[in-house]
This record gives sequence, structure tokens and C-alpha cells, in this order.
Amino acid sequence: MAATSFHQAIGTLQPHGCFINSGCHQEYGNSSLQLISKGFRVDIGRRGSSCSREWSFVVSQASTSQASVLNPVSSPSKKTTTDSQKKSSEAALILIRHGESLWNEKNLFTGCVDVPLTKKGVEEAIEAGKRISNIPVDIIYTSALIRAQMTAMLAMTQHRRKKVPIVIHNESEQAKSWSQIFSKETKTQCIPVITDWQLNERMYGELQGLNKQETADRYGKEQVHEWRRSYDIPPPNGESLEMCAERAVAYFKEYIEPQLLSGKNVMIAAHGNSLRSIIMYLDKLTSQEVISLELSTGIPMLYIFKEGKFIRRGSPVAPTEAGVYAYTKRLAQYRQKLDDMFQ
Repeated sequence: MAATSFHQAIGTLQPHGCFINSGCHQEYGNSSLQLISKGFRVDIGRRGSSCSREWSFVVSQASTSQASVLNPVSSPSKKTTTDSQKKSSEAALILIRHGESLWNEKNLFTGCVDVPLTKKGVEEAIEAGKRISNIPVDIIYTSALIRAQMTAMLAMTQHRRKKVPIVIHNESEQAKSWSQIFSKETKTQCIPVITDWQLNERMYGELQGLNKQETADRYGKEQVHEWRRSYDIPPPNGESLEMCAERAVAYFKEYIEPQLLSGKNVMIAAHGNSLRSIIMYLDKLTSQEVISLELSTGIPMLYIFKEGKFIRRGSPVAPTEAGVYAYTKRLAQYRQKLDDMFQ
């Protein structure tokens, strides 16, 4: 599938994110995220190569664990489904690359640095929310980085259902205890938000914080292009797209796909490379096809998951666009229900 088939989501890919393991530990199933305020360790290299560097910066928000839709303070393990459930289930999957960040604006390699959105990025996230305002969302997954989390939260302020996204904190017994909700009615009006480092942007190693143009002038355009666009060649002490895909797709298959199999509607707010990796899996792209895939900031992509298959439906243009909601009977019925509720 050529990149041109994504004509509604063309733009310049700005890499962000990190693969981190450090001090304060949190676990969900077989995945883990460890965060401290400063001084953490980065370990990369699952295919015979590895790098280990010491970094020092503040991670603004901790990761969370998996939760059920109706009870956002619980943490069920990976769900299993029967063959009959797989055949009958249908669900919506929304992918959103975060809005423009402050380092996108400055043309810097962002990588593991936890940078928030610009004013334009905030506006992009709100516009993305308008585009998906009539599409059901039962559970949200984001990376551990603030720009993806901001995008998810801002997008949901525009949803017509007006459910409240709640970040799940299961990093300790105290965190779980203190974040409990004691109203059953309130729980039904919440959408759990699960954050995990495995959805982070790929780690850009020694390029992080460097100006992209100055880096091209120093190392040559061809070398920088190879670091940014090749599939299996990482930047110095960083992750390649292949390495990023290994963790992102593994997480998607282990934790997110079972939610879709059970009929839950999922939104993922993440990054250019982690989402490219997931799209590679969904659309069965080759390593050559995925390196030419471009995703714009703040543009949602809709997939329908039905009978074990992912059907790409492009990007909703506006809340008033009728066509996107007619892709399935279920989506059309959901929109009619919203119309009836809020007339």
C-alpha cells in the first residue's frame, strides 16, 4: 500500500518519544514503566545491538495501567475471547498523532524529551476532537509523554458524549487506593486512560535537542535522512524504526487488540513513529512502504475492526460529515443515539 493512499494525513513527520527504564517502578501485566524525576537509564537494542546512556530531565507525568471501561480504578489482565466473540465483534479504532509540540515549532529532534504542545498543537488537538465527536470511545491509550496525553484530553473535551477521561494510576497500592471512585453512576461516565512507554516515540539518541537543519549541515543530508527514514538504521545510541515497531506492535497485540476483540472502541494518542509502526501492522505494510508513510500532527485516522480484520476508513473531516458514520450500521446507530440525546 503506497503512502499516497494516506492523502488525508500527509505532513512532515516530527520524531518524539523515548524508551525508558528507571527508578520508581510501575507494572501492568508483562509491560513496565519506571519513572523518576531525574537521572534515569535508557536501554535499547533487542536485535543484537544495545545502548546505555545516563540522562537527566524531569518526566512530568507517570504512566498508568490497564483498566476496564466501566471501572476505571480496576486493572484486569489481558482479556481472552472465544471464537464466536471474535466473529461477532465490531469496534472503532481511532489513531491520533499528537498536536504540534514546542520542539516541533523550533525544528528540534525531540526523542525522549517530554515537551508539551504549542498553542497551535492545542488547536490541532481540539480540531481532532471535533472530527471524532460522533464516534464512540470506551478506552484511551496514550504514550507516557505529555504531548500525547494533552492531545487525548483536549480531543475528548469536544466529544458529544461528554464522558470524562480519567488517567489510571496503579503504580502503587496507595495510588490505587487514593484514586478510587465510589459512585457507580460516576464510573459509567468515565473513560479510562492508560499510559505506557511502549507507545512512546522512538528514542533519537544523541540527536535529541539538536536543530534538524544544523544537524543536516554537520553530518550531511543523506546521513540524517538515513537516520530518520531508514527502517533498521538507528541514530547514534538511539532506536531505529524497527526497534520502535517491536515494542509498539507487541503492546498493541497484547493489550489493545483484546479490547477491540471484546467490542470496545479504542482511541490511541501517540507519536509519528509508534503510530507508523502500528499502521504497518494493521495495513500489513512492508518495511519499504512504512518508511514512506507520513502522518500529520493532530489528524485522526479511523479503522473499523470486524471479524478479526482492520478496515481503514481514512480521516473524518468534520462532525457533520455523514459518510464516515455510515461505514457501519453500529456507527450510524451510535450517532443517531447522540442526536436523540442532545437535540
